Amino acid sequence: MPLKFHPKTGTIVICDYNTGFSPPEMVKRRPAIVMSPQFKRRDGLCTIVPFSTTPPDPIMPYHYLLALNPTLPPPYNCSQQWVKGDMLATVSFKRLSLPHSGKGANGKRQYIKIVIKGEEFKSIQRCILNAIGLNSLTQHI
Repeated sequence: MPLKFHPKTGTIVICDYNTGFSPPEMVKRRPAIVMSPQFKRRDGLCTIVPFSTTPPDPIMPYHYLLALNPTLPPPYNCSQQWVKGDMLATVSFKRLSLPHSGKGANGKRQYIKIVIKGEEFKSIQRCILNAIGLNSLTQHI
């Protein structure tokens, strides 16, 4: 179910990259982290960075190994995920949903809210700066 609100910075969402993107861009559903705060007069958009269970080859300064506890529900239920700082994108809320673990006794989806904070979030910010050629700014985070 598409989001109708801007998630808090650091929130893990599921992004559907299936339509409107072409290889070598992302072209499937995958988890991502919300990187942008909510901006006035920028309704319906947020900036995200995706992650994957597949280790990059080679590992670059724009990759970050993220440990998740608890893990996301299947098919994303791996405790170690690789943030792909070089795949930053601004997308519509229509592409985004919160991870969910099925339906509860009341028949409604049970959403899982995981927010990345602190040093881990700063490490991801550094990865993005490296990816966009601003590695000299990483010392300020």
